[in-house]
Amino acid sequence: MNQAPTVTPNRLTAKDLPPVMPFVDGLPLASGSADHFVTHDPSNGDALLEIGCGAAADVDAAVAAARRSFEKGSWRRAAPHEKKAVLSRWADLIAEHAARLDALDALEMGKPVAQAGFSAASAAALMNFNAEALDKILGDVLSSDSLSTVIQPRGPRGVVAAIVPWNFPTYNCVIKLGPALAAGNSVVLKPSELSSQSALLLARLALDAGLPPGVLNVVPGRGDIVGRALAEHMDVDMVTFTGSTAVGKRIMQYAGASNMKVVGAECGGKSPQIVFDDGIDIDAVAAQIARSILFNQGQVCSFGSRILVQNTMKDALIDRVRPLLAGIQPGDPQSADTSYGPLVSKAQFDKVASYIENATAVPDRLAYGGRKLLGESGGYYIEPTILHNLAPDNPVVREEIFGPVVAVLTFANEDEAIRLANDSDYGLAAYIWSADMARSFRLAHAMRTAITVVNAEAVASFGPGHAYSGEPARMSGLGVEGGLAGLEAYQRRQTIWFNHG
Repeated sequence: MNQAPTVTPNRLTAKDLPPVMPFVDGLPLASGSADHFVTHDPSNGDALLEIGCGAAADVDAAVAAARRSFEKGSWRRAAPHEKKAVLSRWADLIAEHAARLDALDALEMGKPVAQAGFSAASAAALMNFNAEALDKILGDVLSSDSLSTVIQPRGPRGVVAAIVPWNFPTYNCVIKLGPALAAGNSVVLKPSELSSQSALLLARLALDAGLPPGVLNVVPGRGDIVGRALAEHMDVDMVTFTGSTAVGKRIMQYAGASNMKVVGAECGGKSPQIVFDDGIDIDAVAAQIARSILFNQGQVCSFGSRILVQNTMKDALIDRVRPLLAGIQPGDPQSADTSYGPLVSKAQFDKVASYIENATAVPDRLAYGGRKLLGESGGYYIEPTILHNLAPDNPVVREEIFGPVVAVLTFANEDEAIRLANDSDYGLAAYIWSADMARSFRLAHAMRTAITVVNAEAVASFGPGHAYSGEPARMSGLGVEGGLAGLEAYQRRQTIWFNHG
């Protein structure tokens, strides 16, 4: 477990990466940035790229290109079947280049290529969903009198700024680009400064698929420069953001202080997994909890990082989870044999380690893990960690850590379980484990979340595919994302009133 990761012979390295530059109006653009920063390979700490910090001039050029394309109307006015054909071709190209996209994401932020969830193949399927959905959005004919006909069509908002995080680079781009473009908008995409490569490749593939130049533009750079400039820009009609709650609040402030642009934001989470000792299959629960801790090293906004377990079952559950975590294979995330990769950066590693160190300063809180792994590799590997015997107000219980760390709390009865589950600043997801379906329904209705999953393993069923929507509560954000409702969020209703008396 503490040996250096095996390096696969065909892995991507810094020399395989093109320069990171803004992509505007279908062409690379020299950045106006005078300052630069360096990104690192999280598996070994080696320098990857020197990237411009970004500049307001880069954002102005991209927004102007997006506005020109929108006003020209070659995409906005295209027939639904034409848009569908382009987006479907783009989805096919994403699927064809999935191995490259996954390798880029593994190199830049450490998601193992062996993990199928939220991969490039998933992104291709999501793009296909939006292609097929775009002609399923209907307007309304309102009830009226015989002297008038009133219709309410939906149309694109205009120029959309999409600001995405680093944890699933390819997939998070498509979460925004698929519905925004299906709705007829033009887009300026700002990828995370830690993971720009897949966004730029997606933009080039979009051109190959037939998306007109200027409809999709990409501006890399730091969030406090590029992200802020987009949120404050007076010619941006909507900003859609995924990231931390702290940054989401600033995005809302920038938007409100500028032109009151529409804001959609999916922010942090501290999701509960509620486990009842009422006949539920404890091995199935333990297996899913272990998978959730290990998946993308816990760097998932909907991660069920608060384990709320009935007090009669706590020790048995922890005993079941421990051996499942002990079998991990940490290593090079570009290797198909790796089941567990590094955290995205040294800063993220230090943040996660500090939470663990502060919590375990008190004896008897560490139930498993907590160590640095593969230290000689130079990479940012940390052992999956279970903490228990914590007060409900402890930081590891209340704050989003964004790493492979769970906090275990106990409850005595259903009412206490509901109270603990909802005792959070966040409202993104909840997971309920109970053999009593009446109880499961009661709890599901009591959760203040975007999605509640009952007795279900993420890998067991594809369910409704990409058709479901979620609307976060409290400091997990605002606005609908996913499904037809999520596509509609990128459109504006307009009432048109015909008088014919």
